[in-house]
Amino acid sequence: MLFGRKKKNPIKIADKEIVDWKYTTCGYCSTGCSIEVGINKQGKAVSSRGVASADVNRGKLCVKGIFEHELFDTAGRGETPLYRDKYIEDFREISWDDAFDTMAEKFKAIQEKYGRDSVAVISTGQILTEEFYTLGKLTRGAIGTNNYDGNTTLCMASAVSGYKRSFGADGPPGCYEDFEHTDCLIAFGSNLPEQHPIIYWRLKEAMEKRKFPLIVVDPRVTMLAQFADMHLPITPGTDVVLLNSLAHVILDEGLEDAEYINAHTNGYEEFKALVADYDPITAAKICGIDEDTIRNVARLYAKAGAAMSIWTMGINQSTHGSDGVVGVNNLNLITGNIGKPGGTSLSITGQCNAMGTREWSSCSGLPGYRYLENPEDRAEIAEFWGIDKEFFPKKRGLFQTDIFPAIETGQIKALWLVASNPMSSLPNTERIRKTLEKLEFFVVQDAYSDVESVHYANMYLPASIWAEKNGCFTNTERRVNRITNVQPPYANSKPDLWIFNQLAKRFNHYQQMNFPETSEEVFEEMKQLSKGKERNLDISGMSYEKIEKNGGLQWPCREGEEQGAQRLYVDGKFPYADGKAKLIPLLFADNNERPDNEFPFWLNTGRVVEHFHTRTRTGKMGNCNKYSPTPYMEMNPDAADDQGIEHMSYVRVVSRRSDAVVMVQLTQRIPYNMVFIPFHFHDCANRLTLGLLDPYSRQPAFKQNAVRIEKIDQKEAAQRNVEARAF
Repeated sequence: MLFGRKKKNPIKIADKEIVDWKYTTCGYCSTGCSIEVGINKQGKAVSSRGVASADVNRGKLCVKGIFEHELFDTAGRGETPLYRDKYIEDFREISWDDAFDTMAEKFKAIQEKYGRDSVAVISTGQILTEEFYTLGKLTRGAIGTNNYDGNTTLCMASAVSGYKRSFGADGPPGCYEDFEHTDCLIAFGSNLPEQHPIIYWRLKEAMEKRKFPLIVVDPRVTMLAQFADMHLPITPGTDVVLLNSLAHVILDEGLEDAEYINAHTNGYEEFKALVADYDPITAAKICGIDEDTIRNVARLYAKAGAAMSIWTMGINQSTHGSDGVVGVNNLNLITGNIGKPGGTSLSITGQCNAMGTREWSSCSGLPGYRYLENPEDRAEIAEFWGIDKEFFPKKRGLFQTDIFPAIETGQIKALWLVASNPMSSLPNTERIRKTLEKLEFFVVQDAYSDVESVHYANMYLPASIWAEKNGCFTNTERRVNRITNVQPPYANSKPDLWIFNQLAKRFNHYQQMNFPETSEEVFEEMKQLSKGKERNLDISGMSYEKIEKNGGLQWPCREGEEQGAQRLYVDGKFPYADGKAKLIPLLFADNNERPDNEFPFWLNTGRVVEHFHTRTRTGKMGNCNKYSPTPYMEMNPDAADDQGIEHMSYVRVVSRRSDAVVMVQLTQRIPYNMVFIPFHFHDCANRLTLGLLDPYSRQPAFKQNAVRIEKIDQKEAAQRNVEARAF
């Protein structure tokens, strides 16, 4: 008689009849995994697998990447351009030519009436680098508005600002291989197992080979915190205090790298004087980490042969986000941990091509990390593009988070939104809803026609997704990798590059500017602009064939070089005029919204592994959405018991802005005075968030908010949840 597994039918893997595997790069987070998509006899994408020879992921994929081929057939894809005079009317189908003619006419009329900057453009971190470059060329050189930014302001602006302030230029200086060389790692507000699973796998593999301490700084007991050697449950918004105090201990005990500081930094005396006020006893009362732990961590970090810091949104999404990044950089500069194996300040970027928009989109200036404020940069790009340098503004315009208030006050009358969804992603959703209603003309360009912001648009342009196009992404470690055309565009949707080029034809400067039609031609133009020994962002040694052959190449990769550079600032020379980095004193000012008697809980928001950003894609994929199909909130069981709240019941979460209905999950991962809500769900977390802005980066604070929890009628709540999901 057979028992157990011997009696069961063997597991069978269905034959998907794959006849070809096509190379591409994952279009979700910034890890930059190389993927092969399997194509069957009918030419349909039916499977995804990691590329074993690619250095980034070495054959591995997370749950999103494994099912990425399903994106081609997801519900809600846009099929053809749509138009209506007023957002309260029904859309009607129009041709692409009519769409471009109308769009150009509306933009020109509004600019003629209200001025060039009355039209705003908000981009994304999702399109291809060649498309970013072309959009920047169109916006800066033809449309001529200075109010142009990307939605990466919501996730990476503080990292950009912090790198520029400390080192003189943007660009993460380290790489994933640093995990294999470091002797100590601190993760600030970064939950790798859920945010960037493959980067976590790289870290875990490195720790198994050679054990080193992992220290996690996070208010919540995240999955990474559970795996760490030390967890520092910091008070939200006080990272600067902790970082200053770590520096205080290092300098007070003589653990700094004096030789590196003297040779490669400026501002040491001012910095030392400031951190003298942040002794561990004083700091502990503010940041919630006891003085002995602060001293222990400082000693571990400073005495390590090589030490590195990583961070994600826990640092960036704060009113002190830019200062937090500078604080991390300060820590690494005083310990000599920049530009060497295992020693770095590595921001873990959010979107698949957030680096591409930082490098080439011209959102914050001009292409290739050039600045509008620099007359030589303006003259160089004007000559290269064939326009008058006086057409360029003398400084950058509004950030995304300032564009919406400018719409509110009537300064901006038209908005072009590219692959972004502010109705879910921006704080204080109700305010954004009212703001969008004030626009005279609003265009949404997106792969999905059911994205929430389309409800307020006059025009919808259906764009192709990810591997329906051809070009490049740049990942967190500055690795440029290829996206190849796996399938043709869906229905009558079009690649973003084609859309930008067609619209450009409707503007006066088009005749004197060159707008290449293919992505490879655009890439060659970018290569010309990147050349120069003084430029870290040099891709002149790359080609599409070479990139794909190597599974990606890191910049700088100069003409004649076979491989790119793994790390920046290896020689200790920084992009400032004197070649030195800056040690910047950081005075902490507590402007957070704090819990009080009326709103007694901190609200923390963040990502979960199965979803990506506003769920535009993963919310429609069964193998991702089934793990968390409904808005939920993590809450401490003791706090719930005191309030009479049961596990899996619905509650109303109320802030000073609005309210949201969520299902409760009880867990000890959350402190007594805090709740956590994933930010992926429309009409949920960002109805509650305050979103005060960092003064340098203009990035919102999504994580320092106060709320209260109210019990509600369960039947009514369930119905509201169903209606919200249907919307």
